[in-house]
Amino acid sequence: MTVLRSGSASDVGRVRTINEDRALESLTLFAVADGMGGHAGGEVAAALAVQVLQAGFNRTPTTDGLVAAVKEANQVVWEAGVEDQALRGMGTTVVAAALVAMGEGDRLVLVNVGDSRAYRFHAGTLAQLSLDHSVAEELVARGELSEAEAAVHPKRHILTRALGVAPTVEVDVWDVVPVEGDRFLLCSDGLTNEVPTDLITSVLATIADPKAAARKLVNLANESGGNDNITAVVLDVLVGEPGAVEEAVPDDLTGAVDASDAGPAAAGNGVTGVSTAVPGVIVSTPDTAVTPSPTTIAEKPRRVRRGPRRITFRVLFFLVLLGGLAYGAWWVIRTYVDDSYYVGVKNQELVIYQGRPGGFLGMEPQIVTHTGVNESQVDPNVLGSLRAGVQEPTRSAANRYVSQLVASRCSIVNPPASCATTTTTTTTPSPGAATTVTGKAP
Repeated sequence: MTVLRSGSASDVGRVRTINEDRALESLTLFAVADGMGGHAGGEVAAALAVQVLQAGFNRTPTTDGLVAAVKEANQVVWEAGVEDQALRGMGTTVVAAALVAMGEGDRLVLVNVGDSRAYRFHAGTLAQLSLDHSVAEELVARGELSEAEAAVHPKRHILTRALGVAPTVEVDVWDVVPVEGDRFLLCSDGLTNEVPTDLITSVLATIADPKAAARKLVNLANESGGNDNITAVVLDVLVGEPGAVEEAVPDDLTGAVDASDAGPAAAGNGVTGVSTAVPGVIVSTPDTAVTPSPTTIAEKPRRVRRGPRRITFRVLFFLVLLGGLAYGAWWVIRTYVDDSYYVGVKNQELVIYQGRPGGFLGMEPQIVTHTGVNESQVDPNVLGSLRAGVQEPTRSAANRYVSQLVASRCSIVNPPASCATTTTTTTTPSPGAATTVTGKAP
């Protein structure tokens, strides 16, 4: 069993006039989308991507379902841009993490398109899990640039992949074991361009509440300039696997999208470059060609090696807590049923039941008193109610109700034969012999 907790924050920043970022938090799916393409386009692209992503994963909550949802989001954004002149050229990044049940246990499946990032904070160390789909970062992945050179490279903001800028898109996908105590960070480049890694690490290490941590990261980005929209989703693994394990890495580590297939690269929150044959869509290819590296791709591990499962104190506490809540709920229901009584009819005899008429949550009523009163001894008008069950607050109240039914029936002018008879002697007002009157006993 994996238990997650999340928090998010987003801000327009200090330069932009509209927030084109979107964050998504649900029970099992978390994402950040950074829109691009102008005031209308970027906002629409990010919103569409998040909406389609969530709907698609809800339909098929698997790894394949998540990847298919990303590709569906790409298609929806692309078609919206083609159909609406005002939205042409729009696109968005997306990075997402989904909790997926697999044969070997729960996994966090991550997907990425663009330069929004996924990090894992584990044992005091922050590691970037995703690979930016930008010219500079893919050159770093191939070993042609150092990290320091990439940080100042003139094409560091030019994307080689984005959702919605072409009919199809390649998606990086990989999975990690949700280790208990780990934190994951999904964020737009408005955070990572402004806040250094060591400061992000410090926030994740010192602020326990995920929403407060996300808000602090956004505030720090604004304090450092706030030149772009800023969005962060912090995801905590409260209950998960108990130890460090070797993680899988993305299926597709390197490679730019070929312009004839996937279309444009985007710079910052706009799209620049040369036009393709697609009318109204602006695309670009980087000056420095970046091609896939077969060697790098061949090195990726796909099997996750896990340590033996063990029960930790947190897991035990969580299970005890669940057990206590379940027992408490059962006790309340049991008390409610045991304190309920009603008068019914069984085999033409009035009987007193303990429980609720018809049963309650599988707890069937039990006969606690056979009154010995036949249904012929009571008013026929109440038999319908008795057969359905006449509820009384206590067992003694139910007994009194039966006695009242019998007494009421025997008080009528022509009582049934079952009513007891006695002979009483009364004296008439006029002188004479005593008159014997036969009637019911009082």
